[in-house]
Amino acid sequence: MEHCADDAGTDADTGAKSAGLRFGESYTWPDGLKVSVTEAKRFTDFDEDVLESPEPGSTDFRVTLKLENGSKEPAALDDLSLIVEGATNGGEASFTMFENGSQPLEGRLAPGVKTRKNADHVLETKYGKKIVVTVQRNSENYDLDFPEFNGEITG
Repeated sequence: MEHCADDAGTDADTGAKSAGLRFGESYTWPDGLKVSVTEAKRFTDFDEDVLESPEPGSTDFRVTLKLENGSKEPAALDDLSLIVEGATNGGEASFTMFENGSQPLEGRLAPGVKTRKNADHVLETKYGKKIVVTVQRNSENYDLDFPEFNGEITG
């Protein structure tokens, strides 16, 4: 008996694995934009001048992404966003932005260029330090996969 459905967790166009990736592994969309979550690290460098401070009962952290544009067209980095969820006993991290060292997902990435960007989040400590980071991409192609990277908040 033949099955028509694609394998779960693989991109229909490229066959690339999109689920169950570990931090440091990469995913490439069909147009050549490559993404990797390199780390999620506890954030402690708060800028008191803009009233930043740790949230009691929560883990403040920064997710770092490595991006490479292997296409022939510029890639809009603002089309990317992250969903970060606890991988131990649930919970979803809230997006925030810390001033010091911020390199937000914005602007365009020229063809052949590599860069590192980051996104800041807060997760209640009761959800632990193991997380799943889903990289979403806004596109008119509704068949695009959103890769999921598994790892742990360090530091």
